[in-house]
Amino acid sequence: MSLDHARMEAASRGCATKSDKIRTLSKQGYTRSEIAAFLGVRYQFVRNVLIASEQATSAASPKAPPAQGIRNRTRLKVEAGGRIVIPAAFRQAMGIGEGGTVLAWVDGGELHLAAPEAAMLQAQKLAQRAVSGSGSLADELIAERREEAKKERGNG
Repeated sequence: MSLDHARMEAASRGCATKSDKIRTLSKQGYTRSEIAAFLGVRYQFVRNVLIASEQATSAASPKAPPAQGIRNRTRLKVEAGGRIVIPAAFRQAMGIGEGGTVLAWVDGGELHLAAPEAAMLQAQKLAQRAVSGSGSLADELIAERREEAKKERGNG
C-alpha cells in the first residue's frame, strides 16, 4: 500500500486531535486502513472514531425525510454478498424499522423498493382505476348475492 504522506499531512493540517484527523481524512476519501497506517494507530481505533462520529451526527441532525423525485437519489455501495444498506433517512421515510421487510422488483434495469403499506396502497389505486362504476365492490357483490338468493327462492 503506497500512501501519499504529503497529501494526507496537508489534508489533516490544523486538526487538533487524532480523531479530528481521522474524520478529516475519511471525508477526503481515504480508507480506514490508509488512515490507520498514516497515523500509526490501529484500524479498530479509526473504525470506532468514524462510527461514533456517524452516530453523533445522525442523532444531532433533525430526521428530515429525503426530498422526493430525482432530488432524493444517492449512491449506495454493494457490499459482499450483494448487500446494500438503505440510509436511515430513507428507511424512516418509508416507515421501515430494523428487521422490517420491503418489496423489491426490477423494472427496466431499475431496482425499486417499497414498504409493504405503500405497495398495498398502490395496488388499491390500480384496482380502483380498473373497476368501472363508482360503487363499492363489496356492495356490488352483496347485491348480486341477494339477487341470486331471491331467484333461488322463487324457483324452489
